[in-house]
Amino acid sequence: MIAFLKGDFVFRSPAQLIINVNGVGYDVNISLNTFSRISNLTNGLVHTYLHVTENGHTLFGFAQEEEKELFLKLITVSGIGASTARMMLSGMKPDEIVAAIVNGNVKQLETIKGIGKKTAERLIVELRDKLGKMPLGAAIATPLNNMVEEDALYALISLGIARNIAENAIQKQMQKFAGAGCTAEELIKQVLKNL
Repeated sequence: MIAFLKGDFVFRSPAQLIINVNGVGYDVNISLNTFSRISNLTNGLVHTYLHVTENGHTLFGFAQEEEKELFLKLITVSGIGASTARMMLSGMKPDEIVAAIVNGNVKQLETIKGIGKKTAERLIVELRDKLGKMPLGAAIATPLNNMVEEDALYALISLGIARNIAENAIQKQMQKFAGAGCTAEELIKQVLKNL
């Protein structure tokens, strides 16, 4: 598989990137999110996924590893193909998609072209726990107020605690500290004691 490409951006549009890697031009399908990150660059590194079907080989590119990970999770859901996943990443930012799925927001997911109510519900059912437990959810979503809380959330998710449970527990503990301040380590210990 091709994990990434590094080279000169010969052509770029909101849906396509042609990247010259040592004299070979790769045609890469990208999302609007990736386009916005690379639109001012003349060269760089793009994380890639080679989608192989009976009709051909299609290369998808991502400006961030987190976006690629989310894409790979999305295409595991029945009814979500690579093109639909790319459309999702063009219609919403990755952190918004993660938040909508983790929070069960069907209406927000339905705003994406090609995603109906049943597909939105399937996304939530199949990915809520996976996205909630992955560091990806903490890496691209920033629901918390400061670095101590974010560090604690990331650590708790890494320990296997679901994201929404960790967030709620952190908020409860922060209310108990009532502005007194604490380190991420102290916060994690208190959360673990009270779970």
